[in-house]
Amino acid sequence: MVPLSILDLAPITRGSDAGVALRRSLDLAQHAERWSYGRFWLAEHHNMPGVASAATAVALGVVAQGTERIRIGAGGIMLPNHAPLVIAEQFGTLAALYPGRIDLGLGRAPGTDQVTMRALRRHQQASDAFPENVVELMRYFEPAVEGQAIRAVPGAGSRVPVWLLGSSLYSAQLAAALGLPFAFAAHFAPDLLHEALEIYRAQFRSSADYEKPYAMACINVYAAETDAEARRLLTSLEQAFVALRTGRPTELPPPLDAEARRAFEPALNDMLAQLLRYAVVGGPETVRQGVSDFVQATGVDELMTTAMIFDHAARLRSFEILASVCGLPHG
Repeated sequence: MVPLSILDLAPITRGSDAGVALRRSLDLAQHAERWSYGRFWLAEHHNMPGVASAATAVALGVVAQGTERIRIGAGGIMLPNHAPLVIAEQFGTLAALYPGRIDLGLGRAPGTDQVTMRALRRHQQASDAFPENVVELMRYFEPAVEGQAIRAVPGAGSRVPVWLLGSSLYSAQLAAALGLPFAFAAHFAPDLLHEALEIYRAQFRSSADYEKPYAMACINVYAAETDAEARRLLTSLEQAFVALRTGRPTELPPPLDAEARRAFEPALNDMLAQLLRYAVVGGPETVRQGVSDFVQATGVDELMTTAMIFDHAARLRSFEILASVCGLPHG
């Protein structure tokens, strides 16, 4: 089995708040470390009532402080929302405090709606300069040279590993051109998964840090004691997707029973089936087979998994089952 990692959105459940969500993220990361997951990443989203990781670098600092070995990173930072120097300083600070444990995944999307995007970026053309901004940011992580006018302090010389994230062919091509590792967001935008991986591998140019391509994909994995219980847990995410797609984002709702779930309109079921085509949902054996099939079909070098589960104990149990069926040693 390839290495396993976790993407967390610090879900704010209905009736809860951001403080509880972030403390639960820390708890999940501590368990993930004991279960031998390789990475724990948080994602930047804005103006979403159900996501507490907007200040991603701040939240990562809390998680890193509460863990010892697991790699901590952004999956990702939406770079057009920020000045590259600021991100270099933030992640340079994390690298100074937790050397050898920090990753920086970069995305080109806003991580929010169009109105909030304008509030964040101030101008709509920010994403056009994404390639140049990635290169600028990477330079700040290199050792400073004599006469360099602008330095990231902390950051210079930290060589924080940079990943490119994406759900389209654009970032796959850019990651290949720059010789960077690439992560595809199949957990919410699965359409171009195989084509993006194929382009990334075919066009990859060796770099100082990577002689060959390194591809990761993120999928939803919902594990429970039975297939039926796992499908019930998934209904929280399904409701969240429906709310987001209809312009009514909300806190993560509790799961639905089977009868309430059957009441979904056919059009919604079609949308969810498309979005969740790579989701692995079921009891231990179903999850083991589903994960194995996905890895074999894609040839990914690493698998990142995510699960927006309402009940925190059930979320912990889901990731514990996944670690067990995939053979991760428990620490």
